[in-house]
Amino acid sequence: MSGQTQRLNVVPTVTMLGVVKARLVGATRGHALLKKKSDALTVQFRQILKKIVTAKESMGDIMKTSSFALTEAKYVAGDNIKHVVLENVREASLRVRSRQENVAGVKLPKFEYTSDADANKNDLTGLARGGQQVQQCRAAYIKAIEVLVELASLQTSFLTLDEAIKTTNRRVNALENVVKPRLENTISYIKGELDELEREDFFRLKKIQGYKKREIERQMLLKKVESNLPVRKAVSYNSANLLAVGDKDEDIIF
Repeated sequence: MSGQTQRLNVVPTVTMLGVVKARLVGATRGHALLKKKSDALTVQFRQILKKIVTAKESMGDIMKTSSFALTEAKYVAGDNIKHVVLENVREASLRVRSRQENVAGVKLPKFEYTSDADANKNDLTGLARGGQQVQQCRAAYIKAIEVLVELASLQTSFLTLDEAIKTTNRRVNALENVVKPRLENTISYIKGELDELEREDFFRLKKIQGYKKREIERQMLLKKVESNLPVRKAVSYNSANLLAVGDKDEDIIF
């Protein structure tokens, strides 16, 4: 069934017309709000996409620098540097925590890294050889971790926004192409039925008024006719004339 012929199955009354109009107003406002939400999410989505591209472009150079710094540290301090570093590390100096950021009603996960100052006290300065190179390698990998955390946050927000935009666009399309046309068609149907009832009532009233008018004219014509009729005189009969001698009836014997 096409969108032009869809309508709600309702009784065409004035009360139902008000209810459907109120629903149409709510659907219109909801469509406008969801459209603004979709636009705001799309803008944020494009900004995050640009940041992801920039972060990935810089990630290649940073990882290359980190790998080269690790190779230099192994060359200077020897292959046993891995075990020496593991023995000197007690706890992580960088910690990642997550929080939520609200964008147009959508909660985006945000990852942030924090540096622990107490963990940096044991900074491998007591190594016999290669201490400076190890510190440079550590700084390079810390920068790589920072970029990785930022990239992870951006990609997670990117996926969340992508799903939110798809859901919002589906709702916008449903309101625009299904709900609002159906309510508008229902309003048109109710108005048409009410107009038809009004025309029927108007025609019925005209017929009744015409009948009353004809009845009044007939009554007035009848009164006019009765008023124009001649008045008949009453005939008086004398009892003496009835017994007159000259006019004898042969059939009557006294």
